[in-house]
Amino acid sequence: MAAEGIVAGLLLAAGGGSRFGGPKALVEFEGERLAGRGVRLLAEGGCRPVLVVVGAAQAAVEADLKAMTENTAESMVGGAAGDVAAGDADGGAKAGAEVGAVVVRNALWETGMGSSLRAGLGALPPSAAAVVIALADQPLVRPEAVRRLIAAFRGGARVAVAAYGGMPRNPVLIAREHLAEVAALAVGDVGARPFLRAHPELVTAVACDDVGDPADVDTPDDLRLLRGDRPAL
Repeated sequence: MAAEGIVAGLLLAAGGGSRFGGPKALVEFEGERLAGRGVRLLAEGGCRPVLVVVGAAQAAVEADLKAMTENTAESMVGGAAGDVAAGDADGGAKAGAEVGAVVVRNALWETGMGSSLRAGLGALPPSAAAVVIALADQPLVRPEAVRRLIAAFRGGARVAVAAYGGMPRNPVLIAREHLAEVAALAVGDVGARPFLRAHPELVTAVACDDVGDPADVDTPDDLRLLRGDRPAL
């Protein structure tokens, strides 16, 4: 049965980048900071609203997102700058910086990805029927991958995962009825993976080989490799 309701986007961008040498959300790639690029990925892919979990270098990431919104608000989020809010890790949204997404501040970011995922899921609006979860350090994922996940959800999938070469990677879409369990299993430096492994029968793999690459930027060498002769998105 076809699914209705809005699909939110959730970008995890709180890490300190210990292997990289600094927060990867602030790294520039093809003229964009990775946090802003991730917001664009989700927004252009059809997610409304887009939430960004910040932690390390919180003020700098928020400033970048605000600047991006002031330059491109109409085309990126379909509305004027200011139609946004900032929130704390407990999920309570409040009026805040004019950024191109809802900012969720995770004071526990040093404990790992799990706390950021829980913070983001807790901040989702009640109207969200599903959420697409993406990572800020995968800059070659394209908006079409997000659109394909949403199309799978509209077609009845409750969990949809972008697959490359037959292997599940990111982004991931999860319907609302499963979010409590996803959050409960997101402990330490893991995200949705424990839930996906526990429920393979729920997962719909969506081939995205032709619309990007899930390569991670974990180290400066990774970034140099991705900055090679790659076509701009």
